[in-house]
Amino acid sequence: MAEWADVVSWVLIVLGGGFSVVGALGLLRFPDFYSRLHAAGITDTLGAWLLIAGMMFQAGFSQVTVKLALIAIFLFFTSPTSTHALARAALHAGVRPWSRPAAKPRPSGVEATPEPAAIDAAATGSKS
Repeated sequence: MAEWADVVSWVLIVLGGGFSVVGALGLLRFPDFYSRLHAAGITDTLGAWLLIAGMMFQAGFSQVTVKLALIAIFLFFTSPTSTHALARAALHAGVRPWSRPAAKPRPSGVEATPEPAAIDAAATGSKS
């Protein structure tokens, strides 16, 4: 196999693995079901495509490459469809999207913390 094909395949495989890891971190970090689903659906699809493309370069042109291409086409249609179906099912089941909690009202006599730009302007004596 040509050396350039090895380099390209390993770059694609490493990038695919990286996107898959980022998707897994998104599952851990995001606050609600819908955000986690979005992170997993987008990054895992791209990660799988990059991994398959890297394997196709490793295999050369053969029957294995055709099978990998068919798997990639299958993933192209099924991954977004399943993500959409899961989101719709969760919405119909009553799973509500996360929203930022409302700010608590301040007691009277307590001033708001000034913005950093206001602090800088006060320190330099300029008005903005």
